[in-house]
Amino acid sequence: MTAREREIPRSPTGPKDDTAFLHVRTPTLAHIAPARPNGAAILLVPGGGYLRVAIGNDGRALLQFFADRGYHAYLLKYRLPGDPWAAGPDAPLQDAQRALRLIRAEAKTNGVATDRIGVMGFSAGGHLAAMLAYRHDETYRAVDAADAQPLGVRAAALLYPVALMGVPGTHKGSQDQLLGPDPSPGIAARYRTDARIVAASPPTFIVHAIDDRVVSVDNGLALLAALRRAKVPAEAYLPEVGGHGFGVLQDGRPAPWTGLFLDWARRHGF
Repeated sequence: MTAREREIPRSPTGPKDDTAFLHVRTPTLAHIAPARPNGAAILLVPGGGYLRVAIGNDGRALLQFFADRGYHAYLLKYRLPGDPWAAGPDAPLQDAQRALRLIRAEAKTNGVATDRIGVMGFSAGGHLAAMLAYRHDETYRAVDAADAQPLGVRAAALLYPVALMGVPGTHKGSQDQLLGPDPSPGIAARYRTDARIVAASPPTFIVHAIDDRVVSVDNGLALLAALRRAKVPAEAYLPEVGGHGFGVLQDGRPAPWTGLFLDWARRHGF
């Protein structure tokens, strides 16, 4: 790939540290260890419409937030499917699977139980987090001993997630970057995350504002319906007002969904 990786402001008027990465060449995993560990780890997957990886709003504050609450917190910067990677639309999933295995490989050293590792994703990152949670097929060849670690997470949290592909309610920007502008029905169905849910899928927590004008709430509702059909434990917080991309803090305080999520996570041993 010839395009150069760049870090850019997400908005010309936004905070200085609210940045996004274009043309990610080398996936990375940032880690904050908690002062008072609770024995669990969480992999955080920021969004960006699969066009960029928006670290600032859904990233750095989240790392610290979850570390402050006892989690070994990890933040994934992943490759983007619109760049010419051999894996095509599975390139981001390769990075997410590798990240999960690295977290599991160092879990014992960090005092983390290997069955208490979860994933949380935002917007297009919610799509990637769901693919990690609901798909367990190998997407790359092993490169070292860490790749002997199993896939699978204890729980998944999906915030204003992209889920649908090829149907009304699809977030077209994410679909175009992931699959191209006119994917076949079969390919689109393969990358619908609600279609990946089965009885063995992990418990899932969904947050989606009803007034979201970027990623329709139809995506979150489709996930919830699929989870209910499969009888997978699920909880959803669907505020009337909230828009898209509200993150972990609201007016400098933890957003309402955070307390609901932490209660739910404890109930599911995560």
